[in-house]
Amino acid sequence: MRPIDGIHHITLITGDAPANVDFYVRVLGLRLVKKTVNQDDPTVYHLYYSDEHGSPGADITFFEYPGARRGAAGAGMIASITHRVASEDAIEFWEQRLRDEGIAVTREAGRLTFADPEGMSHELGVFERSDDPLIARSTEVPEQFALQGFEGVRAMGADPAGSERLLREALGFSEVSAHEWEARGEHRGGRIRFERSERRGVPGAGTVHHIAWAVYRAEMVQWRERVIAAGRHPTPVIDRFYFESVYFREPGGILYELATYDGAGFAVDEPAETMGETLALPPAFESIRARVEPILTPVPDVRRWRPAPAPAER
Repeated sequence: MRPIDGIHHITLITGDAPANVDFYVRVLGLRLVKKTVNQDDPTVYHLYYSDEHGSPGADITFFEYPGARRGAAGAGMIASITHRVASEDAIEFWEQRLRDEGIAVTREAGRLTFADPEGMSHELGVFERSDDPLIARSTEVPEQFALQGFEGVRAMGADPAGSERLLREALGFSEVSAHEWEARGEHRGGRIRFERSERRGVPGAGTVHHIAWAVYRAEMVQWRERVIAAGRHPTPVIDRFYFESVYFREPGGILYELATYDGAGFAVDEPAETMGETLALPPAFESIRARVEPILTPVPDVRRWRPAPAPAER
């Protein structure tokens, strides 16, 4: 089997979809590539923000539960997300931009940390990697300063040894430094770093629901079998229309997903140039459109933050 191709996507919870869209599209300059519903609870949104093409490795996604209370990361949860940027000039840009938005930042050499409006911790960093930059086009963020995809996440655990053993023995990660592990495949790499914590987490708005690792469709069943052999209890393979998924809890309690790198993609049901502008429903959910569309929270029109198509796209 081929190695895991880094992070596929990271899914969080929000209690305020309009503010969420404003922050991740307008402020951070990501593209809303899919406005759809949570397929396990289709009465709520599933919003996907990413690079220009909705590429695995850049997708940060949200379930909206309107009015949800803020949560707090603790043991068995992802505590922060690290994104790549191109240079110290990009760090300088983001420090000023976020301060202008009234967002507190902490800057160190090559690093900038901040939280989104619901408290989710993010870090921007300059890293020497061979991975292609995954960039969205935005009227608000110049291309040279754009986020370039995920570098990794920081996780918390009461006893990380079991979590790290699963990464090494079942999922094929390599330890790159103390308690920091990398999955590096044909296209990308993604990292997870464990910190010991006894603090009890509180799920809610501003927390991570799950992290997905990218695998190939032809090898999904083999990966699932490896997870079973490691003593975990994965779901069957689930067809999410845009990709296929398997979910399981790792020993520390974090919900992992294996998602197909070579799935159908987000342009399978709407034109690539207008992805995310209207509500998209997989065929299995189209019959409930008239029921769910009126109860979903209205969100800002993202076209205001999209540049005109480049000549080659016309």
